[in-house]
Amino acid sequence: MDVYTALSQRQSIRAFLDRPVNYELIHSILNAARLTPSGVNIQPWQVAVVQGDSKQRLSKALIAAHDAGAAKPDYQYYPAQWFEPYKERRKHCGLAMYQALEIKREDVDKQKQAWRNNYNFFGAPAALLLFCDHRLGTGSLIDMGMFMQSLLLAAQSQGLASCPQASVAEYPDVVREVLDIEPELILLAGIALGYADPAAAVNSYRTEREPVGSFTRWYC
Repeated sequence: MDVYTALSQRQSIRAFLDRPVNYELIHSILNAARLTPSGVNIQPWQVAVVQGDSKQRLSKALIAAHDAGAAKPDYQYYPAQWFEPYKERRKHCGLAMYQALEIKREDVDKQKQAWRNNYNFFGAPAALLLFCDHRLGTGSLIDMGMFMQSLLLAAQSQGLASCPQASVAEYPDVVREVLDIEPELILLAGIALGYADPAAAVNSYRTEREPVGSFTRWYC
């Protein structure tokens, strides 16, 4: 699969088949992503792969922390105050997902349950958790973003579905405790990884993207 095809076909999948992803396939994706560029080649990425019993323990702990309202992220992913045009894009993204799930605006309980599914990694058989040493500079976060995209595209090229998740990074202390991760490593994001369930309604919608002209300035 060429990179243009991978980019156009990749989507955030939120329902997975009960089909395991073997070690060799995950290793091959990581092996490709390790070629990602980074500032002065420091390669700041650290990855935890969770499957099976480890994933179940982690999911249980994350759901408990979420229900207890114990969010304490290592960094602020979203703005403290939303503003346009980003506020409207966020709104449309949420509406599209809830419409696909047939969850109405007033059905708060179903909305909460849909959100809790984040911490089960949407039923994916595997999850990748991305860490970076907090002593590194902000530039390393750019490197981590490139590394994450490399993982997503490598997975797509191998027929695997994925969903990048900022939600799990709301509870880094829980993740570090369950997986025995060093305290100096901050949790940036997770990636749900597996095979998409084609019959799931939540996988039927696609979010819109802005045209090139809306974000590009040409200087000739």
